[in-house]
Amino acid sequence: MDTDFTAEQDEIRRTLRELLLRRCGPAQVRAAADTPAGYDPALWTALAEQLGLPGLALPEVYGGAGGSVTDLALACEETGRFLAPSPLLATAGLAAPLLLSLGAARQRTGVLPRIASGALTAALAVPGPSLATALALTGDNGGAWAGGGRAGGVQARRTDSGWRLYGQVEQVLDGHSAGLLLVAAHAGGFARSRTLLFLVPGDAEGLVRVRRTALDATRPQARLQFRDVAAELLGDEDADVLGALAGLGDTGAVLLACEAVGAAGQVLGRTVEYVRQREQFGRAIGSFQAVKHRLADVYVQVQAARSAAYYGAWASVNGERVGGLALAQALEALRCAAAEGIQLHGGIGFTWEHEAHLYFKRASGDELLFGPAYRLRAHAADAAQLFAGREVRM
Repeated sequence: MDTDFTAEQDEIRRTLRELLLRRCGPAQVRAAADTPAGYDPALWTALAEQLGLPGLALPEVYGGAGGSVTDLALACEETGRFLAPSPLLATAGLAAPLLLSLGAARQRTGVLPRIASGALTAALAVPGPSLATALALTGDNGGAWAGGGRAGGVQARRTDSGWRLYGQVEQVLDGHSAGLLLVAAHAGGFARSRTLLFLVPGDAEGLVRVRRTALDATRPQARLQFRDVAAELLGDEDADVLGALAGLGDTGAVLLACEAVGAAGQVLGRTVEYVRQREQFGRAIGSFQAVKHRLADVYVQVQAARSAAYYGAWASVNGERVGGLALAQALEALRCAAAEGIQLHGGIGFTWEHEAHLYFKRASGDELLFGPAYRLRAHAADAAQLFAGREVRM
């Protein structure tokens, strides 16, 4: 295993960090999150045109940079460091890989170059609060989450003019602003039920999109209603949609883990800087042994999570699936770092206006969407048959 990053990867990280340092201060992040789109379009254009982030892990034939998941994960670490609101995760992390693996040749050549250039954003719409299950992160993605032939979710019906969608989807990341939606829907009735993916333009007739109030405003979510909406089948009806979603879950978990590690490192750094300056009883509070111990524990946890996230990125390229475990460790590190940051900032840290709360909300919001950590670990243990045939004594 080669643990060194390439010169190109180091350059991308350095350039991206410099750009975000100028464009993503706490006030700028809050202002961007409060816009109708939930992000700064000018920043997204800069990320796409100057650094090519949307196409970083896409093949060159589709206008991408031909990089790997590791390249995109390192970029996500930097965007996570500043909690930069952008459609990068939804577009490049979730939607683009499905288009690449399942899409017909016509669909790939028509959509992926626009995604790589930043001209088109996309979102994955999974019915209900089932994204972690659909991605096989916290349970078996057998397909029941898509409707299972019963009421709820999204139903797909074939007509003479093509496929039509009915139903409602909650908690769709960047679903209110995405130019293209990848919708997981149930088709075929109860006896022949199956889960398929469909392409729906963001301005399709009969589609109603409403941005929801989310715990983490930097990770905007939407409610989508499909009222007899025309849709295009992604790929063909025999495609292994559930297998593709499970594979996507591992790489998506790696990207989220790197995001969380970047955020945890940033909030820890800000806390260390504060305790060096804040004085009590004539001394900087960072000189107190109890404060040192608490920050040392957080540092060890963040470094361990960073190692796990980097290994997960390497493993995903080499056919090993450990993304869920890396994500569990990274989410715990971020939650711990943000909580200690709020505590050690004292009275100012407990005000909603302080930036430490943005990091704590990111940790809590990601656990609600993709976790919690104990379920990520439990599913990994079940998949590895860690406790199969063994009696656990307490």
